[in-house]
Amino acid sequence: MTLVGERPAGGDAAVGRLVDRFEQGLDAPICLTWELTYACNLACVHCLSSSGRRDPDELTTDECRALIDQFEQMQIFYVNIGGGEPTVRADFWELVEYATDHHVGVKFSTNGSRITEEVARRLAASDYVDVQISLDGSTAAVNDAVRGAGSYDTAVTAMARLAEAGFSGFKISVVVTRHNVGQLDEFKALADRYGAQLRLTRLRPSGRGADVWDELHPTGDQQRSLYDWLVAHGEDVLTGDSFFHLAGYGESLPGLNLCGAGRVVCLVDPVGAVYACPFAIHDEFLAGNVRAPGGFAEVWRHSDLFTELRQPQSAGACGSCGHYDSCRGGCMAAKFFTGLPLDGPDPECVLGHGEYALDARGDIEPPKPSLDHSRRPRGAVGTGADGAARPSGGHRVAVALLPHPPDRACDENPLAAFRPDLTPR
Repeated sequence: MTLVGERPAGGDAAVGRLVDRFEQGLDAPICLTWELTYACNLACVHCLSSSGRRDPDELTTDECRALIDQFEQMQIFYVNIGGGEPTVRADFWELVEYATDHHVGVKFSTNGSRITEEVARRLAASDYVDVQISLDGSTAAVNDAVRGAGSYDTAVTAMARLAEAGFSGFKISVVVTRHNVGQLDEFKALADRYGAQLRLTRLRPSGRGADVWDELHPTGDQQRSLYDWLVAHGEDVLTGDSFFHLAGYGESLPGLNLCGAGRVVCLVDPVGAVYACPFAIHDEFLAGNVRAPGGFAEVWRHSDLFTELRQPQSAGACGSCGHYDSCRGGCMAAKFFTGLPLDGPDPECVLGHGEYALDARGDIEPPKPSLDHSRRPRGAVGTGADGAARPSGGHRVAVALLPHPPDRACDENPLAAFRPDLTPR
């Protein structure tokens, strides 16, 4: 894998910080999110892809195999498979095995509803597939208000089965909200109990999350508490690039600390559309489709959108801020879906500039995601006896495992073992 662009004169000393070079993009993404299906047996209120119903134009098994072949040719380190609930696809395990047999590592995210004892044993027998169980509350009351009644018990049962089968180091993935940010110690204890690793991600106003962001995103005081907790526990907790907007508080957090959209990461959706960012499913960030001539490689390397994103970006309103080099202006998707300019402050800017920008929007309606596969009309969320949001449930779909375990592991850290080739292209 090589860095895009010319190597500067002066050799390695002139290369500068790796994060600066990443801004120019790579000739293949470090990691790629691949949503296999929009079908889901849950209806989480903050679902970033507005999942629920299957799209009848999903990539076929043969098309998925051909895409994996391209991933192998491009030497993509791993794919993060999600959805929807990816395990509801009848060919899910077949595709996982095909990917790992072709040197493409796999991590898949699941609500745990398909992790039977047999599945857990087979996953534990493989060193080459990682599993991420989604949980958004350390108690059923907090989790089920977001993910649906019974989803807490389902997730914890899946964790117990993985632990009992000897699968150590699987991930517990938590989207941080104002209702669970006070449970971070409990989440960590839960991960330790099952021999798992805690992974925290930021709530973005994407998909159905756009409808609930105002009510669910952490308050300013909670953001500070979250930052302090991450500084204290950062070596034991995974965050990816979720919280680089908090770097304005002082010390940078572990991770990329850069918006990697179109530079080192991207999203392939169930029908083959390629978006710059998993949290920006909107026509503004649509770069192409893998079904077009040249496939994924052509989109990644030559699309107009990705070429533009790899150019030097204006700091805009944040240019005069002394923290800009740390937070880089924050999250592109968070700004876009709250109606803020992309060269302005993050809506959760730690200095409060985002709040002022949100107030200054007036009555402008923020953009909505271009796609919605929800099984219910947008915003149609019921309430429980405690007044909390209660999404509707869904049907169950059988899943089967192939007899052979995959052959390659997926690494949670997209930069692990990354050794850039800085030779000119």
